[in-house]
Amino acid sequence: MKKVTLLMSGIMVMSCAPQQKKLVYPETAKVDTIDVYFGTQVPDPYRWLENDTSAATTAWVEAQNKVTNEYLSQIPFRENLLKRLTELADYEKISAPIKKHGKYYFSKNDGLQNQSVFYVQDSLDGEPRVFLDPNKLSEDGTVALTGLYFSNDGKYAAYSISRSGSDWSEIYVMDTESGKLLEDHIEWAKFTGAAWQGDGFYYSAYDAPSKGKEFSNVNENHKIYYHKIGEPQSKDKLVYQNPAYPKRFYTSSTSEDERILFLTESGAGRGNNLFIRDLKKPNSPFIQLTTDLDYQYYPIEVIGDQIYIYTNYGAPKNRIMVADINRPKLEDWKELVPESEAVLSNAEVIGGKLFLTYDKDASNHAYVYNLDGKQLQEIELPSLGSVGFSGNKDDKECFFGFTSFTIPGATYKYDMDSNTYELYRAPKVQFNSDDFVTEQVFYPSKDGVKIPMFLTYKKDLKKDGKNPVFLYGYGGFGISLNPGFSAIRIPFLENGGIYAQVNLRGGSEYGEDWHVAGTKMQKQNVFDDFISAAEYLIDQKYTDKDKIAIVGGSNGGLLVGACMTQRPDLFRVAIPQVGVMDMLRYHKFTIGWNWASDYGTSEDSKEMFEYLKGYSPLHNLKPSTNYPATLVTTADHDDRVVPAHSFKFAATLQADNDGTNPTLIRIDSKAGHGAGKPMAKVLEEQADIYGFIMYNLGMKPKF
Repeated sequence: MKKVTLLMSGIMVMSCAPQQKKLVYPETAKVDTIDVYFGTQVPDPYRWLENDTSAATTAWVEAQNKVTNEYLSQIPFRENLLKRLTELADYEKISAPIKKHGKYYFSKNDGLQNQSVFYVQDSLDGEPRVFLDPNKLSEDGTVALTGLYFSNDGKYAAYSISRSGSDWSEIYVMDTESGKLLEDHIEWAKFTGAAWQGDGFYYSAYDAPSKGKEFSNVNENHKIYYHKIGEPQSKDKLVYQNPAYPKRFYTSSTSEDERILFLTESGAGRGNNLFIRDLKKPNSPFIQLTTDLDYQYYPIEVIGDQIYIYTNYGAPKNRIMVADINRPKLEDWKELVPESEAVLSNAEVIGGKLFLTYDKDASNHAYVYNLDGKQLQEIELPSLGSVGFSGNKDDKECFFGFTSFTIPGATYKYDMDSNTYELYRAPKVQFNSDDFVTEQVFYPSKDGVKIPMFLTYKKDLKKDGKNPVFLYGYGGFGISLNPGFSAIRIPFLENGGIYAQVNLRGGSEYGEDWHVAGTKMQKQNVFDDFISAAEYLIDQKYTDKDKIAIVGGSNGGLLVGACMTQRPDLFRVAIPQVGVMDMLRYHKFTIGWNWASDYGTSEDSKEMFEYLKGYSPLHNLKPSTNYPATLVTTADHDDRVVPAHSFKFAATLQADNDGTNPTLIRIDSKAGHGAGKPMAKVLEEQADIYGFIMYNLGMKPKF
C-alpha cells in the first residue's frame, strides 16, 4: 500500500448553540491524505485525529465534549434517571468464595464502591477481613485490580492493576499473612497473569513504549520473563521470545505441583499453539505439542502424568482430550469426552471430578463427569441462565454463581455426592423480578439461517408495535452472549422497554462453525442477522422502526456502525461504543493486528480490501443522509480499540448527516475500553446513554 500525504489545514472550533433542535458541531479540519490500495485511492481527511496526544486533537475532543454535555444536560429526566440508576446499583455484589491454603477469599462491593474489595475469612462462617482494597490505590477509583495470583505455598500473592482503563498492567506482590506490600514492581506487562514457581513467577510483557505513544503504537515482541521475589525487574530472566513472529502473544501458566510450565502462542489465527516445559529438569527445552493456530488447546488440569485439555481440534463444538506428559504431542492425545450436539463452553476439575458447562441455544447447562470421561449427573440449574463454578481439584467443597436476565448473580453451595445445592448468598436489588419475563425466539436471517434472540420485558407488555427496543449484539471472535443480569437495564424495562439480546453468527453459541460463518468474507452475515432481528421485531408487532435503538461495544460497535450505514432507515437511535470503525487501518494500532483472523486486512488481497471497504462504517457514510440519532462513545485511554476510530467516524458522520438527528460523541477521560471502570464513571456514562436513547425514542419515563 502506498500513502500520499499532501497539505494539512488548521483546526477550527466553534461553540455549540444551546438549543437542542439546532445543534452546531465543531468544524473539523480536513487533510489531503490519500491511501492507495491495489490501485484504488481512498481519502482519509481526518487522519490527523489519529494523533491522540496532539494539541489539535485535544482541542477537538474538548469542543466535541462541550457540545455533547450541553445536549445531554438538557434531557429533562437525565438527573432522575441517574438517581434511579444509582439506587438500583446500590446493592451488595459478592463473588463465589475461592479456597486457597485453608482460607476463603471473595470479592465484595457494598454497592456504590468504585472497585470491589477482596476479603479473606478463616472459615465459611468466619469473620471476613479486608485482604486487598483497590479503592485505596487511587483517589478517583481509576486504578482497577485485574488479577490476583497466590503462590502455591500460600506465602505470597501477586496482584495486577490497570490504570485509567488501559490494557497495560503493573504487578505488585504482598505477603499473604501480614498483608505487607513488598518492593517488587513489574511495569509494561500486558495480557498476563503471574504463574508461580518457587519464590517467583512468570509473566508476559513488552518493551517500554515510546513516550507519548503508550496507547496507540503497535505492540510487538511479547516476551515471557521470570521474576524472583526481592529482585528488581531489570534482573528478571528472559524465558521465551520469538522474534520471527513479533505480532503474536505468548503467555504462561504452571501446574499446581510446579512440574509443568505451559506456554501458549496466539494472535495469528482463531486459536493457539501449546508448548510445555518440564520444570523438574534443569534447562529443559519447550516442547511444542500443536502446530495449527486455527484450533484452541487449553490445559484444564494436570493429575499425575495426565494433562487434561479443552480443545476444538477435530471437534467444532469442543471436547476433552488427555495428553501424557511423557508423550505429550498432539498425535498421542486420547479423547476423553467426545464432542456432542451442545457446545462445551467450559471445563474444570473440582473434587476429583470434571465439571463441564455446555451451551444449548445460548444458555448454560452443567454436568459432572468422572476423570475417566463418564457422565455422572446433570446439575439442574435454577432457570435458563449462566453458571460459573468455584472449587479446587482435590477439595470436595464446590460453589457456583448463577445469573439470568431477571436474577442478579447469586451463589450456591453444591454437594456433589447428593447432587443438590443450597443458596449461599443472594443480593437484594430494589426491583421486583416477578414483574418481568424473558422469552427466547428464533427468526430467519437474510439467508434463511435461524438466529436465536432473548427478549426481556414487563409481563403486561402488549404487542401493539409501539414498544421501545434496546437491541444489543456482538457477533465476533467466538464470544457467546449468554443470559446475564444488569441493574442498568431496569429503568428502561420499568418504563415499557424491551431488552433484546441477539446471538449473531461470529459468536460461538453453536460452536466454531457458527463463529467462522461470521468472519472475513462472511462478515456480512453478522450484519444481516442483526438487521433481520429488527425486521422480525417489527413484523411481530413488538415495535416499529421509530422505536428501535441499536447498541454494541468494540466489535459490537463495528456492528452498530455497519448496520446504521447500511440501513439508516431501520433504526431511530444508534450507540456505537468503543467501536472498530476504520476497517482499512485497524491493524495498524496497538493489538489490532490480532483481529485479522476474524476480519482479514486491507493488505491481504484486492478482494479482501474491497470486501472490508464495502462495510467499513467510516467508509460507507454518505453525504446528506438521514442517519439515526447517534451517540458515539470512546475514552482517552482505550488502547484496545484506539479512540481514533470513533473520532474519525464521528467527524465524518457530523459532516454527512442531513441534520435531522443529533450526532454526538462522548469521550471519557481517565478511562479505557471498559474493564475496571469505576462505578461513578459507569453510572454517569449509562445515564447519558440511556438518557439519549429514551429521549430520542420519545419515551416519557416516570422515576
